Amino acid sequence: MDNNEINRVQRPGILPGPAPRPVGKPVEIPPSSGQSFRSVLERATAQPTTTSSEPLRFSAHAMQRLESRNISLTSDDVQKMNAMADKAAAKGAKNSLFIVRDTAMVVSIKNRTVITAVDSESMKENVFTNIDSAAII
Repeated sequence: MDNNEINRVQRPGILPGPAPRPVGKPVEIPPSSGQSFRSVLERATAQPTTTSSEPLRFSAHAMQRLESRNISLTSDDVQKMNAMADKAAAKGAKNSLFIVRDTAMVVSIKNRTVITAVDSESMKENVFTNIDSAAII
């Protein structure tokens, strides 16, 4: 085939491309040794199947604050805090202010940890920062 025949059959500057993919058929990628993108995506977007998570822990700092300020929590208080942490997690909260009776506590929802505790006297004229939600228990 000479150049004149090629130019007559094919327009200049336009090269033939791959055949079109049928509509509605997913692109198939050769398998790799790792996990497929689809399985990773499905796992990442899956809703948690359990309704409650691990119980809240208290940081060393929070324990010091509870002791130094003579704050006592009942098992019922802690149970309610755990339930509220589950609700906050379901709504996407990261750090929440929990108010239990006359005590305020900053809770890391992601880490399931009470970070600090403040009694009613220390709450006056105090500003709580780095929280994205609040719950009154």
